[in-house]
Amino acid sequence: MALQELTYRDALRKALADAMTENPDVVILGEEVGRYGGAYGVTKDLIKEFGAERVIDTPISEPAIVGAAVGAAMTGLRPVAELMYVDFIGMTMDQLANQAAKIRYMFGGQIGVPMVLRTQGGTGRSAGAQHSQSLEAYVMHTPGLRLAMPATVADAYHLLRMALTKPDPVVFIEHKALYTMKESVDLDAEPLAWGKAAVRREGRDLVIVTYSRQLHYCLEAARTLSAQGVEATVIDIRTLNPLDFDTIRAHVERTGRAMVVSEGVMTAGVAAELSARITEECFDFLEDPVVRVAGEDIPISVSTALEAGSVPGPQLIADTALKMLAGRVPA
Repeated sequence: MALQELTYRDALRKALADAMTENPDVVILGEEVGRYGGAYGVTKDLIKEFGAERVIDTPISEPAIVGAAVGAAMTGLRPVAELMYVDFIGMTMDQLANQAAKIRYMFGGQIGVPMVLRTQGGTGRSAGAQHSQSLEAYVMHTPGLRLAMPATVADAYHLLRMALTKPDPVVFIEHKALYTMKESVDLDAEPLAWGKAAVRREGRDLVIVTYSRQLHYCLEAARTLSAQGVEATVIDIRTLNPLDFDTIRAHVERTGRAMVVSEGVMTAGVAAELSARITEECFDFLEDPVVRVAGEDIPISVSTALEAGSVPGPQLIADTALKMLAGRVPA
């Protein structure tokens, strides 16, 4: 076992470099991905190693970036397109949702779109309403698009490596607040399978289902709850499509209570979908209704305090769990 101390950003860069070394068909394209090294530094120096023919600086046009990636993927390359912010994904929805997601089905499986769309989302940098959203529900809503949202340094590496082997388009959303997170990682260790959820903590009293940065908030809340006699299971779903509902079901049936935590907005968001499915498929085992803890249905403020207050934090998660379990958990 050879442990490496890596940041989330480093792990993503290494995943790209390793994939490009192994497969000459992997190319990167996007705004400032080459000489500048990417908006968040993930592609720094890759142009020196692989050249401007494989690390391509594009015009400032998200539809052009994704459209070019779709065409490149259909002709045999494995493009990695980068959007600076997931907030800009709306401009690419024709290329992404109407073309990339549907081509395999419309061509009867004769051709696919093996591309990865890397982007970042979430709050934490006071970037304002147009640069701080969590729009994964847009992607999850569209059949044909795969969706990965790594919460750990190891998953940043392994999920991106796996995404670059898939026959279908993968949207890969990184949380902007995780890039500097550092962990010791054994990159040679066998990773969890693509589409498999990770049980990050086990407890008897309730299940907390989450992903991306909220995993760390949920684990912090679980430690707070443990000090008060409440033991929570925390499930990191890792990929929202494919979704490992079998793992969720098994733990909900065991504990009888479930909470879903998401940074996306409450209304018609990922938390709504997951809570509805848990209710439908685990109803006979539930002791209480499934509870959603999600972002406020408001534009994100540039104010640091208002931004932090608009999405779930560890204290809100812990307080909500205690309300769910009031009078039900023996001391």
